Amino acid sequence: MLKVKVSETKDYFKTGNKNFFYFADTVWSAFSNISIDEWEKYLTIRKKQGFNVFQANILTQWDAGKPDMNIYPFKVDKNGKFDFYSINEEYFKRAREMLSIANKIGLIPALVVLWGNYVKDTWMLKYNPINVMPFDIVKTYCVYVVKMFSEFNPIFIISGDTNFESEETIKYYITALETIKSLSPESLTTMHLAPCVELPEIFINSKHLDFYMYQSEHNIEFQDNIYKNAQNYYNKPVKRPIVNGEPCYEFHFFGGKYGRYNEFNVRKAFWQSVLSGAKAGFTYGAQGIWSWHREGKIFSNEPFGGKPLVWQKALNLKGANDISFAKQIYEKYNMFYIEPVDKILNKTNEICMSESKDGKQFFIYIPYNIDIDVSLNLSEYKITIINLATKKFFKPEIEIKKEFSRIKMHDFNNDVLIIGEKNK
Repeated sequence: MLKVKVSETKDYFKTGNKNFFYFADTVWSAFSNISIDEWEKYLTIRKKQGFNVFQANILTQWDAGKPDMNIYPFKVDKNGKFDFYSINEEYFKRAREMLSIANKIGLIPALVVLWGNYVKDTWMLKYNPINVMPFDIVKTYCVYVVKMFSEFNPIFIISGDTNFESEETIKYYITALETIKSLSPESLTTMHLAPCVELPEIFINSKHLDFYMYQSEHNIEFQDNIYKNAQNYYNKPVKRPIVNGEPCYEFHFFGGKYGRYNEFNVRKAFWQSVLSGAKAGFTYGAQGIWSWHREGKIFSNEPFGGKPLVWQKALNLKGANDISFAKQIYEKYNMFYIEPVDKILNKTNEICMSESKDGKQFFIYIPYNIDIDVSLNLSEYKITIINLATKKFFKPEIEIKKEFSRIKMHDFNNDVLIIGEKNK
């Protein structure tokens, strides 16, 4: 079984002596909605696509519709209210079986311990207040989670889509974090936050938190959070690996207002995240996979995200292959050692640049056609442009000026990655 750890430099991951790029898929509803046969098919396809992690909610996902398996983590009454003092062991045994299959196929579980709807004073409670876990059961629940799952070397995502409106909320999560980490010290821990939520100082300063994870937003009007959040965590006083744990879902339809996100939006989220400081990993999501949507199934989140594809179709959306290619580029050029830099003279916010620590490589993401002026003498570099839509490589036209160099606008209407490698 693979075991993920933080690098000595505190900014990326390793498994054993090998560098490891956290490349996850979002499948929040796995334990309550997916049959064992479906699960094996899903994992096999994602493994072939290059994914090495899946993110799932340990408890029932509140906004994904009624669980198809009609199985719940706790005893439940006719109104859907959980008895948190009566654990349903069959649910957790089934989850263990699913983790065993995932380990054999080669995907690492990243498990959300307490999604926001189970915790006091979070934004979700005005929509779903029925199942707040009593605080006195939090530690007992976390002890049980570690007992059931630690042998599978999971990453524990302590919170899910949460905000921190009160000290009570913080108390829930700091208790969960400290309990999980004390019982499973080799399991990495992080916090999945609601968009635009700042992680409280108590977590930033905690020795129990291993890496930063942010959600960059599903609202198209705030897609600048992709790079802004990366920059925010990159500048934190406590250095940790940074992962964009929930960018826009492919095929997500925001309120019927803007159309649906496609593979371009996913590619842009990947490269803007990685080149702005979140180089440790990236999480993909498809509208239809995270909720495991079936034909004719009621989807409670439709007013926000639009009707999903059925899971079989969502599994084959183009964006998964596009970011799988992006991961291959990341690993081919050994981008574990890059840092954000500002060497673009005509920079706009959407254009992002990083450089290797030794200065021998640079990477620029451009979502549109434009000349790029950089404060480098590019006669010293081999320059390659990758058309990220077609996955083809080109050599650009370069102008060497007195004080800068210009990479001339590419002549195809797609987003690109520019790679500069210093001549030996």
